[in-house]
Amino acid sequence: MPEWGYSIVGLDPANTAKASGRELRISPKAAREVCAAIKGMMLDEAKEFLRQVIAKRRAVPYRRYKKKLPHRRGLQKAMAGRYPVKAATKILEVLESAEANAEYKGLDTERLKVIHAAAYPGAKIRRYMPRAFGRATPKFETLCHVEIVLEQIKEG
Repeated sequence: MPEWGYSIVGLDPANTAKASGRELRISPKAAREVCAAIKGMMLDEAKEFLRQVIAKRRAVPYRRYKKKLPHRRGLQKAMAGRYPVKAATKILEVLESAEANAEYKGLDTERLKVIHAAAYPGAKIRRYMPRAFGRATPKFETLCHVEIVLEQIKEG
């Protein structure tokens, strides 16, 4: 079993809580854009945003992987967007796991902010589809790692 670390270091364990989803079967590109969208949001705001994406009421702005993407209504600063339902569902699960970890630590869930949300590619599931004349076509699927860190902000 591999030892999983986090890409963010130097956190104060007294007022932070973290959670990760490893080897998730979601698109790393879509997960990256969803994580970029929720980073910096308050916990309740991020959960509501992900629920609206799952219901296809609010689009996720695509900033890097946006070639040939159509415009979506309601986006600020970015015109291209999508509704990555599968990625938003899995990231919402990881976010709720981080919230449960924070609650277990005794942090105030009303004052939690997403300070780190990252997604990056994991292992590849390699499969081959047999074709005519003894050939084969690769059918690879890239898995994805998601990390979320919540921090309790000071009142004021």
